[in-house]
Amino acid sequence: FGLTEHIKDVARRFAAAGYVALAVDLLSRDGGTARFAEVADIRAALQAAPPAQFVDDFRAGLRYLQAQSNVYAERIGMTGFCFGGGVTWRCATQIPELKAVVPFYGPNPPLEDVPNIRAAVLALYGENDPRIMAGVPAIDAAMRQHGKIYEKVVYAGAEHGFHNDTGARYHPEAAADAWKRMLAWFGKYLQ
Repeated sequence: FGLTEHIKDVARRFAAAGYVALAVDLLSRDGGTARFAEVADIRAALQAAPPAQFVDDFRAGLRYLQAQSNVYAERIGMTGFCFGGGVTWRCATQIPELKAVVPFYGPNPPLEDVPNIRAAVLALYGENDPRIMAGVPAIDAAMRQHGKIYEKVVYAGAEHGFHNDTGARYHPEAAADAWKRMLAWFGKYLQ
């Protein structure tokens, strides 16, 4: 859904936890998320863009962060939710500088790109998310086959979007546990 209030809040939560956080608006090239009045138009704009463009936008964000004096340039992580979870997976396959990534209920990257992943991956899913869960066995197998640092958590009773506290599918227990796990993951792999 673009750069929503929920995503802005996630960035604030990271800042409160002591991280430098950057929330990239993947619709910046089209005037930004705020330019779109309807969710359907946001989805259409995101679906019309080539996936490589999103990787390029996050690579630019990474370069920006690395140039900041208050950032450890070699300790960059990434997270994303839903569509952004898929972008996070894809960035893990294309941006070798990423040290840790946490895709929330994101669709798999192209499996042939899994050997390129250098980041430690913590993948978080909702049990009641059949579209995304259908791809989990394939990414599990690919990550194991290529010896990647990988952990997966599937939250019982949680649906797609369980972390979004502004949405109807919010699952407070799953969201709280996922947040703790993500901070611990970054604490371990971004040190």
